[in-house]
Amino acid sequence: MEYPANFIHDIIEKDLAEENVGQIHTRFPPEPNGYLHIGSAKAIRINYTSANRFGGLFNLRYDDTNPEREDDEYVRSIREDLVWLIGEEPSGGIFFGSDYFEKCYEFAVELIKKDLAYVCDLSPEQMREMRGTLTESGQDSPFRERSVDENLDLFSRMKVGEFPVGACTLRAKIDMTSPNMNMRDPAIYRINYTTHHRTGDKWCIYPLYDFSHPIQDALEGITHSCCSIEFENHRPLYNWVVENVFAHPIRKARPEQYEFARLNMTYTVMSKRYLRELVETKLVDGWDDPRMPTLCGLRRRGYTPSAINDFLDRAGYSKSQSIVSVEMLEHCMREELNAKAYRKIAVLESLLVTIINYPVKPEVETFSIANHPGNAEFGRRDLPFTRQLYIERSDFAEIPPPKFHRLKLGTEVRLMGSYIIKCEEIVKGINGEIVELLCTADLETSNGVPADGRKVKGTIHWLSAEHCIESTVMQYERLFTAEEITGDYNEFLNRNSVRQIEGVKLEKSLSEAKAGERFQFVRTGYFCLDSKNQNVWNSIVDLKSSFKPS
Repeated sequence: MEYPANFIHDIIEKDLAEENVGQIHTRFPPEPNGYLHIGSAKAIRINYTSANRFGGLFNLRYDDTNPEREDDEYVRSIREDLVWLIGEEPSGGIFFGSDYFEKCYEFAVELIKKDLAYVCDLSPEQMREMRGTLTESGQDSPFRERSVDENLDLFSRMKVGEFPVGACTLRAKIDMTSPNMNMRDPAIYRINYTTHHRTGDKWCIYPLYDFSHPIQDALEGITHSCCSIEFENHRPLYNWVVENVFAHPIRKARPEQYEFARLNMTYTVMSKRYLRELVETKLVDGWDDPRMPTLCGLRRRGYTPSAINDFLDRAGYSKSQSIVSVEMLEHCMREELNAKAYRKIAVLESLLVTIINYPVKPEVETFSIANHPGNAEFGRRDLPFTRQLYIERSDFAEIPPPKFHRLKLGTEVRLMGSYIIKCEEIVKGINGEIVELLCTADLETSNGVPADGRKVKGTIHWLSAEHCIESTVMQYERLFTAEEITGDYNEFLNRNSVRQIEGVKLEKSLSEAKAGERFQFVRTGYFCLDSKNQNVWNSIVDLKSSFKPS
């Protein structure tokens, strides 16, 4: 498979050419504290393609070193979403940060023995105060010069639970004067008595990400550790851990970290904390609500892995921060569906039409309709035509606006693929609402072309009232109202982002559709059968957009 060139692939090509590495090996290391979103997809894509393009291996590794926020529910969902996106299980295997707890502890002990780590009794607030600023050096902890034996004793007592939460941490002994704040004796272990989702209560101390992550990379043989740009300033600490734990000075024997810009998208919030808040306050229908930017939400909405990956590749991979239009994602999905989706007829808000001059026939008349107007290989289907039909209520106007070329009193319109009809009379209910149109059909125009050559401008879709089914359609707008969202996310939340339409009329054949199947509802948009509700259709994207791809 071919992938667009990017700077990470250029680095790998250079490493291979110079024989700096053996087999390429990458990983995606999510924390199982929420569901993956479209931003996560970028990290998956760049790590997966970097391995796949060069015949390497790709790991999924759960960063489960913070038990307070992690859960098996998220473990399951992450694996499902990742496999859905890449189309296969991770070639290098599936691992957990907790697989390496013993190793991390052993390595921490070794750092203490080398006098490269010490137990510090400062509180988090005191550590922050003594850390310094971007322009001022930090101050050494008063516990920095504890002896190796004392640190070993204290760390072992931390492990067996002698101290309360926050009483002490294990810190790397690096340089409190470093211009990089991350190198000013960072904490590498902390006390936490929360039950872990895999190891239970075996551990009450846990390694921090900056310490555990490079160790895990090295133990798994990761060659290129690709992560988002906010970890760029952490790279010196990543290298420090690898160099001092493994003492591998040559490139071939150690992982290297490379950073890329995160995905920022208009009208989208990707904060897992806020997305969790939306779920817990029931402002959305779960993590897989079709309005959510989560991968499971996009899947339920009807988006495909191929469209998402196409979008990611078009958006590109670089170190420069930018905001990508959500309309590009919609364009990629629309482009794919336009080529692949079968066409079906749906009447969302119906109005009854009676053809008063339509003769009684012994057999139901049918009209042959193309399943895809641009591809004959999709075949055709027969659509029943009867005396009573449904049309879209919006396709009739009692008082038509200018340039209205659909049905109105006394004028003609073409029924898609069948007869030309003319509205003769309007039937209203007791409240004055229009309940039925009485029309005549030009029964000589079964091919849609009048014999006398008169021009009929409008064409509308329709369904036989006797040969259709009823369903529910969910139409979605964007969950947020602003292109760029800053500050309080709730101020930008679109609380009218979903519209439920009951009693939608559909072609009878759609009763056999399977969950997740996608169709174009002609003249309306693209829709997907919901995965949770058997008779609900979710809007995917509209038929057209003003977006112009570059």
